[in-house]
Amino acid sequence: MQVFGGHNMQNIMGAKLLCNQLGVKDEDFFRAVATFRGAGKRLQLMGQKSKTAVFLDFAHSPSKVEATVKAVREQYPGRKLVACLELHTFSSLNRKFLGHYNHTLDPADKAAVFFDPQTILHKKLKMLSVEDVQKAFKKEDLQVFNKKDDLESFFEAMDWENSILLLMSSGNFYGIDFKIFAERILLKIS
Repeated sequence: MQVFGGHNMQNIMGAKLLCNQLGVKDEDFFRAVATFRGAGKRLQLMGQKSKTAVFLDFAHSPSKVEATVKAVREQYPGRKLVACLELHTFSSLNRKFLGHYNHTLDPADKAAVFFDPQTILHKKLKMLSVEDVQKAFKKEDLQVFNKKDDLESFFEAMDWENSILLLMSSGNFYGIDFKIFAERILLKIS
C-alpha cells in the first residue's frame, strides 16, 4: 500500500465494507487500493532522497495534527521527525482554543509552529504572541515563528540527513511553494 497511518487504514476499511455491500470482492478491492496514492495534501509525499522525505498534510485541527504526527512517527521510527504546523484557521488562531493543541507535537524530535500576524488581522482576531503559542502546545523545545523568513532560516539550518519533514496546514505557510521547498531540502542530501 502507498498510504500509511491508522486514520488512513480506518478509511480504507470503511471503503472496503462499502464496496463489499456493492458487490466488490475483497481481492478486487485490495488490488485496486494498492495503487491508491492518497488524496492531495493528505500525507502527500513532496519529495524524497535516500532516507530523507518531505510530506505535506492538510492537518490543522488538534486531533488531526496528533494523528498525523503519530502516523509519521510510527512509519519512520528510526528517522528524525521534524513536524511543522501552520496555525491558519479561525479556531487555531484563537487564544482560547490553542490549549487543545497541547502535546500534539510531542512525538516529533523537532517541532515548529508558524502563524502569520496578517492572517490574524485579516480574520479580525485578537493578536497571538509567540509565548501564547509556546505555552499552549506544552512542548519545551517548540520553535514558534511569525515571520516566513525566520521559518525558512530554521529549515535552512537543519541537517536533513535521515530525516522526515512533515508540513501541516490548511493554508500555505505565507506562500511557500512546497514542491520547490522540498527540492531545496533534498538537494542538501548526499
